[in-house]
Amino acid sequence: MATFSAQINAWIQKTKDDADKIVRYALQTLDSRLVQRSPVGDGTYWKHPPPKGYTGGRFRGNWQMSIGSAATGSKNVIDKDGSATLAAHASVVSVARAGEVYYLVNNLPYAKRIEEGWSRQAPVGLVAITVVEWNNIVENAVNGVKAGTSAADFAQGWETYKL
Repeated sequence: MATFSAQINAWIQKTKDDADKIVRYALQTLDSRLVQRSPVGDGTYWKHPPPKGYTGGRFRGNWQMSIGSAATGSKNVIDKDGSATLAAHASVVSVARAGEVYYLVNNLPYAKRIEEGWSRQAPVGLVAITVVEWNNIVENAVNGVKAGTSAADFAQGWETYKL
């Protein structure tokens, strides 16, 4: 039979592990929503034709996730469907822990204009909408951990956790 002290230590460790899972699930959902809501350039709506060889997806591919301080600069990445960006962020999400500060930034010069409704695909922006959903994102992450949802199930079913 385990000592009372061992039981308390086990409870403390489980609580810490659960808090880390909640952070990972919430961070993953936040990331997915921002990346998937990011508009992808469509030259058919532009006043002037796009340059030859233009492919949309630079804004979506420029989301950068970091721990402790915000990433600076922009990336020369085209990611139309967002999968490469989310895969790049998976290494940060997989080690996320409660108590750390995480940054998710897009440093392209036109990011602010997109957030202000410049894009037909995001007429009211995307960050503000996601911020409004934050409490629900965290609540769903907590409920997922309470229900014993695995990381793989959570990753597959983040749509279930939407508003």
